[in-house]
Amino acid sequence: MTDLSELDRGAAPGAADPVKVLMHRHRALCERAVDPLEIAAGLEAHGITDRTAARFRHRDVFSLAEELYARVPRDADAATDGPAAAPDAPAGGGDRRRSVTALLLPLLPGTLCAASLAALTRTHGQMRLYAAAAGVLAVALALRAVLRRGPLAVPDGPAPRQATGSWTCLLLAYAVLGDGLLRTAITGGPDGLPDGTADGDWPLTLAPLLALTLAVAPATWTAGLYLTRAGRKLATSRGLEDFAASVRPVLLGAVALFLGALAALVALCAPVLDTEPVSPAVLALGALLFVARLLTVHGFTHAPRVILVTAVAQLLAPATVFAARLPGCTALGAPVEALATAWGPAAVPVLTCGAGALTLLVHASRTLTRASAHLRPEQPR
Repeated sequence: MTDLSELDRGAAPGAADPVKVLMHRHRALCERAVDPLEIAAGLEAHGITDRTAARFRHRDVFSLAEELYARVPRDADAATDGPAAAPDAPAGGGDRRRSVTALLLPLLPGTLCAASLAALTRTHGQMRLYAAAAGVLAVALALRAVLRRGPLAVPDGPAPRQATGSWTCLLLAYAVLGDGLLRTAITGGPDGLPDGTADGDWPLTLAPLLALTLAVAPATWTAGLYLTRAGRKLATSRGLEDFAASVRPVLLGAVALFLGALAALVALCAPVLDTEPVSPAVLALGALLFVARLLTVHGFTHAPRVILVTAVAQLLAPATVFAARLPGCTALGAPVEALATAWGPAAVPVLTCGAGALTLLVHASRTLTRASAHLRPEQPR
């Protein structure tokens, strides 16, 4: 982070050229920039605001970036003055294969999950346990492959990755087991261990898992569309505020598009697994995971981690009902029981995940609309 006090001293009224200090400090950024807005985004990432730009005798950060862009020779200019570059080789089969892989790979988690659920319906006893374990492993490996490349991949950088996979797994586990366990707990159960069926003491709800794994594909494609549109807005905007105003509808549209696709998938899965065609809990969880991943991809990891940890608190809902059975602890389970009685057990994940998704969306509308959030990986963040 640039020391703003040093910049202030460099921009003192007596300085002959107040921009010179800033130009030398950010010379690498200015040399590889392709337009003034890219420099403005870099300055914004270093904490330089319009108020700071005024100390350098400019009305805003973009005006300051335009002067830096004009005064510093860039790598592109040097390349233009040098020998002519060789013509690009025509795109070969490798590019086509990569495009096909990028298109089809996001379909793999949902396909494997559907195959695993089909295998569970045709197996019994110990073979059913083996089929479930193999299915979980296959889907986990497919998700890992999708999240390591493409629009949902976290770019490599100097900042350490802060994993949220454990919290995501807990939220998915609650989507499968939580509502059934809460309903059973309120009615006085369970009377036995889970047997992996929808009619047992611990009822399983597999529709959310299938819908969410199938939704990996539209999430990937929607994130790619958002990144592409945001990149175009960055190239055509004439200032930081102009970029923020133009990219915010793109962000909201991407989230709405993903939710529409997820709702359609839930409706398609309902007849197959004999569940409700509309599931607000699945939509809330899907929105939470999608917005959290968008923020993480752009380097904003703190807020998603905090919100996911907060959403995992929904696991305490069945625990409070069980704790209410202890002598003198009846009041512990009263809020959850009242909520579940009035709105159903799904009200718990709808409230926790929905509130978390809305909080992250508000946060994303402020952070992902900054030009500095869309800098290329080699530029400082």
